Amino acid sequence: MSLAVVTLSSEGAVLADHLILRLPDVCLYLHEKVAGDRPSERFESIIELTKDIFKKYKGLVYIAPCGVVVRAISPFLEHKTKDPAVVVVDVRGRWAVSLLSGHEGAANNLAVTVANAISAEPVITTTTEALKTLIVGVGCRRGIESEKIVAAIRTALTEADLEISQVRLLSSAGIKSDEQGLLQAAQELGLPLRFISSDEIRGFTGNFEHSDFVHQKVNLPAVAEPAALMAGRRTRLVLKKRTFNGVTVAVARENCLS
Repeated sequence: MSLAVVTLSSEGAVLADHLILRLPDVCLYLHEKVAGDRPSERFESIIELTKDIFKKYKGLVYIAPCGVVVRAISPFLEHKTKDPAVVVVDVRGRWAVSLLSGHEGAANNLAVTVANAISAEPVITTTTEALKTLIVGVGCRRGIESEKIVAAIRTALTEADLEISQVRLLSSAGIKSDEQGLLQAAQELGLPLRFISSDEIRGFTGNFEHSDFVHQKVNLPAVAEPAALMAGRRTRLVLKKRTFNGVTVAVARENCLS
């Protein structure tokens, strides 16, 4: 197993069910007081459990309060290059916080992956990532090759005089979560890929260009522009949508206070 999901509550167990359905290779750990007969390992003490599993998995997802998790992992911390990725999720599924080994241990990417699975907001506080302010929204034709997506992103950034090194993440609509070319493009660029659910995009009231073509194809008002705007905080478009051979790209900048 590469990923452990740990929770203390029945509410957390419901969230864990969603993660198990959407993520591969997951082992579930439930507190002994949680009712139900889910296939899982049971535990009594979260500190003792953490002692047993801390080095066993590449990633640990705790659906529990941050303070509880900090106390649970603190006795077993060794080094940022050796500790597992740790992500904390609140029981209402609002936030997926990259708590430990954010960059070296890939907890930042894990936080985005978990957030995508439960439609939560990923929280990443690594300084090198926080300094990056660009979000690239991507829409694409079904089945398109990753090479075309990568080329479109690079071309759009170049035309807008923007640097790929300042891109924090890619973003697209949830209906594209199984688009292999898009997933591969994110991997090739070394960038997290966040998905915004269709319902969220339909309800978004921000300023973006609507597309009759996209509406006819996937019943959404648009993809690239709202995805770019919705994946961050205090965003504004710095590159409106551009289309390149079946790929639509838009770029938003975060933390725009004016």
